[in-house]
Amino acid sequence: MTVFSELRMRPAIAGRWGWDASVTARLVMAGVVIFTLLVGANLATPLYPLLQAKLGISSLGVTVAFAAYVLALIATLMLAGHWSDHIGRRAALLLAVLVSLAGGVMFANAGGLLMLCAGRALQGVAVALATGASSAALRELLPSRPEWASRFTLLASAGGVAAGPVIGGVLSLLPGPTSTPYFIHSLVLILLLVPLYLLKARPAIAAVAGRQPIRVLAPRRPSVSREARGSFWLAAAVGFLSFTVFGFCLSLAPGYFAHIVHADSRPLIGLLAGLTLGASALSQLLAIRGRYVVPVGLSVLAASVLLIAAAAAWSSPWLLILASLAAGVGQGVSFRTVFNDVAGKVEAARHAQIISTVYVITYLGSALPVVGLGFATAAYGLEAAVNGFVVLCSLAAFALAALTFRSARRQQA
Repeated sequence: MTVFSELRMRPAIAGRWGWDASVTARLVMAGVVIFTLLVGANLATPLYPLLQAKLGISSLGVTVAFAAYVLALIATLMLAGHWSDHIGRRAALLLAVLVSLAGGVMFANAGGLLMLCAGRALQGVAVALATGASSAALRELLPSRPEWASRFTLLASAGGVAAGPVIGGVLSLLPGPTSTPYFIHSLVLILLLVPLYLLKARPAIAAVAGRQPIRVLAPRRPSVSREARGSFWLAAAVGFLSFTVFGFCLSLAPGYFAHIVHADSRPLIGLLAGLTLGASALSQLLAIRGRYVVPVGLSVLAASVLLIAAAAAWSSPWLLILASLAAGVGQGVSFRTVFNDVAGKVEAARHAQIISTVYVITYLGSALPVVGLGFATAAYGLEAAVNGFVVLCSLAAFALAALTFRSARRQQA
């Protein structure tokens, strides 16, 4: 089946030559694509101080640029989160790579905040197109091991977000610090297009019959089956809180962390910004089980974000590192558990749509609270705004921990 026939939702062309990849190769491709797209979407984290100086934008402008990415991602998840169910996973991933290419080039050549936001928005569209497609592809490739499908999904996603700031910081040491990282990333995306194009794609899980198949791509009102509703809202709430913390780490945290460690090294700041997300990614490899995993993980997250503020008050780099790592592990094990629960209850034909809807609410956590933090920073200063922000995040995490603990006790009874 060619990419063009997939996009037109036409039957496969018999006898077409292509790469009949193994299950392992397909797993790697699905994970590598979403990982690479998220690396590109987060290369800018250690570059924001340079962009502020180069383009003359404020801290509020940084949060607006960050929010442009998240809002475009959310809008696309709502409008096109179900597309891969109908056009196929490969076609959706290939479209995502092409859109990401355009966004990276635009961001690298931005001459002002408007173009910066436009480039970030295209990156958001790309990640949205790939989110449901990659998650659904992993689930279909591991039908007998749904828990590991969820682990691979979150490992690739959180790993890409964590690696982006570190790679961006290292590549910014090259000439053209705000553009070279994106040109190198664009080259990697071009290389990814080759195996994606050659791959013999599997048929779409919700193939379309009739003369006007394009109608199935129209936006749909989000809906969740009754069986999955409780799990859905819990996963969405934990995801919202998680990405509120992540959004802080990827937007204003670099400047905040630089103050704590008294350093201006972009690779170091990128590494510190990615610690929480890296720990979250690696926690997917831990076999932590039990009835109380979610409340314990959320409690660890709640305490850890408070310790990040304490690290600033005490000017303690080591406390910052330990708190960041602990926050990532606590978030990672709790979100994986609730994410796996909802993914296991969703029917296969609507997997991409429902998972995309979970991420709609999850990614709102990276937009609304972070923009609010930007306004608070402009009004009260960075340190005061961050202190208030982490206290609110901690209270929310403790409240969710209490709720899930009570639910677990009720189930035990």
